[in-house]
Amino acid sequence: MSGGPRGCWNPGAETAPREERAALQLERLREQLARASRLPLYRTTMEESGVSPETLRSLDDLARLPFTTKADLRDGYPFGLCPVPLADVVRIHATSGTTGKPTVSPYTRADLALWAEVMARVLAAGGVTRDDVVHNAYGHGLFTGGLGFGLGAETIGCATVPVSSGLTRRQVMLIEDFGATVLTCTPSYALVIAEEAEAQGVDPLSRFKLRVGFFGAEPWTEEIRREIEGRLGLEAFDSYGLAEIIGPGVAAECPAHDGLHIFEDHFLPEVIDPDSGRRLPWGSTGELVLTALSREALPLLRYRTRDRVRLFADPCACGRTLCRMSRVLGRTDDMLVIRGVNVFPSQIEHALLGVDGLAPQYQIAVTTRADRQDELRVAIEARAGAGAEAADRAALEARTREVLRSALGLAVVVEIVAPGTLPRSEGKAVRIVDERRK
Repeated sequence: MSGGPRGCWNPGAETAPREERAALQLERLREQLARASRLPLYRTTMEESGVSPETLRSLDDLARLPFTTKADLRDGYPFGLCPVPLADVVRIHATSGTTGKPTVSPYTRADLALWAEVMARVLAAGGVTRDDVVHNAYGHGLFTGGLGFGLGAETIGCATVPVSSGLTRRQVMLIEDFGATVLTCTPSYALVIAEEAEAQGVDPLSRFKLRVGFFGAEPWTEEIRREIEGRLGLEAFDSYGLAEIIGPGVAAECPAHDGLHIFEDHFLPEVIDPDSGRRLPWGSTGELVLTALSREALPLLRYRTRDRVRLFADPCACGRTLCRMSRVLGRTDDMLVIRGVNVFPSQIEHALLGVDGLAPQYQIAVTTRADRQDELRVAIEARAGAGAEAADRAALEARTREVLRSALGLAVVVEIVAPGTLPRSEGKAVRIVDERRK
């Protein structure tokens, strides 16, 4: 597919009038309610709320249904929320399950076709064509990232290198030798690749052919974007998704870089107050809730993502009429309460990376002091050549403490460490360690 705004893979879907799309959403929502009604969880809630395929009159009626949560998925482990026969399932993904049983995400052939379509939209929005070479360094396996981006690249017709994550020294070699023009991975791993290239004496700006990159699966800031772009010489695009809904491919940044377009013809978004559950108006900061309108094997209704975002419906300069979400501002379950102050890791990252002399490698720890008060500690690496002398390091620590105190409204213990000291991640970065006494 082609035509429409720059990099528009499916102009009919991505530039449709909003009234026309709303009619399609209502039709698909009725079909999804019929599919979901085969499940005991949803059959009960539909009966109690009076919402059914027959009674649905508008998209606003959806708000009468209760939310679906990750606990519902865990309670239904492994296939309790799959309304189709297992014989119709052709792929099964799952989350890591680090806190217990994983949440399972099955796919029918139609689900994989849907995933391929929306992932092609993600890549095309960044100008990717069949002439590109895609270095796909997202993890391949039960994690949806690698295979999702691979589906999109193959749908467009790119030469795809399914390298997965890890073995970073080899990644650098393959990016250069294969002439990769597109990089896909987590933002933290993009910085690890840049760091490894520099350690090998390879200048990415002169020896890599990278043109664009697609980064997601973890929150990141504009400061990290600039760091990636400056060190790898590419244009960085944000992407958003979650395995429970489809995997990556729920939303993508366009060339305007003014939020991420949600593919509303397949995923119906809401923003709610995370405490009351009340729907919030456009532009408000709250928790993103998604309904999968087209998914066959996991027809989730009003799924609480726990991601904090804002939603916008005003026109975008790129010409797409899809609503936009802000970059993920943090997760409601990642919020730290330190001595009565609410702190989000994204606030800390934003403040840290505005300090000259600091590198984008840091770790946050929350501990309990002897007086039983919570203490926030941040370890962050100095850039090469910064803070080498004790006096310089002390001055950098003092400046960083003051920046964090001003940004967060509380005192923070800061430790500046040497470059290369903190652990590196080959997937999602582990930024927070909560060591408080329970």
